[in-house]
Amino acid sequence: MIDLNEMGIKARSVMRFVAQAPIERRNAVLCDLADRLIRSTEQILAANELDRTTGKAAGLAEHLLDRLLINRSRLEGIAADLRNVASLPDPLGERFDEKTLSNGLHVYKMRVPIGVLGVIYESRPNVTVDISALAIKTGNVALLRGGSEAIHSNLALVEVIRQALADHDLPPDVIQFIDDPDRGLVAQFLKMHDYVDLIIPRGGSSLHAYCRENSSIPVITGGIGICHLYVDRSADLEGAIQVIRNAKIQRPSVCNALDTVLLHKGIAARILPLLVDVLTKDGVTLHLHDSAYSLLDRKGESAVVLATPGDFDVEWLSLNLGVKVVAGIDEAIEHIHRHSTGHSDGILTGDEENARKFIYEVDSAATYVNASTRFTDGGQLGLGSEVAISTQRLHARGPMGLRELTTYKWVIQGDYHIRQ
Repeated sequence: MIDLNEMGIKARSVMRFVAQAPIERRNAVLCDLADRLIRSTEQILAANELDRTTGKAAGLAEHLLDRLLINRSRLEGIAADLRNVASLPDPLGERFDEKTLSNGLHVYKMRVPIGVLGVIYESRPNVTVDISALAIKTGNVALLRGGSEAIHSNLALVEVIRQALADHDLPPDVIQFIDDPDRGLVAQFLKMHDYVDLIIPRGGSSLHAYCRENSSIPVITGGIGICHLYVDRSADLEGAIQVIRNAKIQRPSVCNALDTVLLHKGIAARILPLLVDVLTKDGVTLHLHDSAYSLLDRKGESAVVLATPGDFDVEWLSLNLGVKVVAGIDEAIEHIHRHSTGHSDGILTGDEENARKFIYEVDSAATYVNASTRFTDGGQLGLGSEVAISTQRLHARGPMGLRELTTYKWVIQGDYHIRQ
């Protein structure tokens, strides 16, 4: 039987060991872990294949099977990310807002770990390594609760992680995994405010809502993306099609994949047929708002359908795309305000004033000008990796990397000062 309180006590007891470990040791763990993962390829892939076989038999959705997959290429990518995180500057101990007051007190803020992270996630076993790496680098401790669909993959990965910690004289309990798939444990986990400092859910909207509504611990939510690209009248149409294609098909099952394209009415009749030609070859089904459907002659094709009212509130996670024609940038921004989840939204334009207007008026965690939404990713944005993509305003927004897993404390230095 899992004893969550005992896990919490262990997590608290090892906090100071990882937080005070020299950066050279923390980096050595990550580099060694990268090597160990490659050496353990066969065991990890076998465990992952067992999960995928079980998932297929249980009718797991295709986008979840894709997120579940670990192959040689993905494992090599995970190892490369570990080495990248190891190469990044140490955020701990960084001083900022430093000043000397008129009374002679010297004060500054210093970055320190958040503490114990409780991470609840579904499908993606790579999250196990990503979070462990970021926690170790930032001196945090992590309690991980992965989904039952990835249990064998996660157990194989956690075993390697804990061995790497032990071999570098750090407590293995810096990373602990809740290996019981009983969903009732999640409710208990969310009430462990005596031991856990922050809950980070990574999964569907129902998981996020459950954590927000039931946790007595602060929760960072995000990772639900209904992502938009607005094609302005001044856009380079050929370039716009390539950006849209990349944002939609490069990896459609993830949260930063494109869900809706908004076309300026001045260029809609020209770009829409080209867009349909390109994307249908990639297997994309286009859900056209009546404003776009009426412009197209190819209404009988199965890959071109009339959108239903709810289609613009769907995170597709598959080869589906909503398309709507708008009068201009104001209507595009209004549509995004109504339907976006505040994850990743962008404009394709040659007009600097419209680009500036879009940046200031679209309040998304990642706001793009002339680029694919697929770049909302810790690795792509130079963070090495990410623990989550936050779409809320408190503490952190967008990909959460090393700095976002720290907080700070005030340090006040005096010369036997007393307050008058």
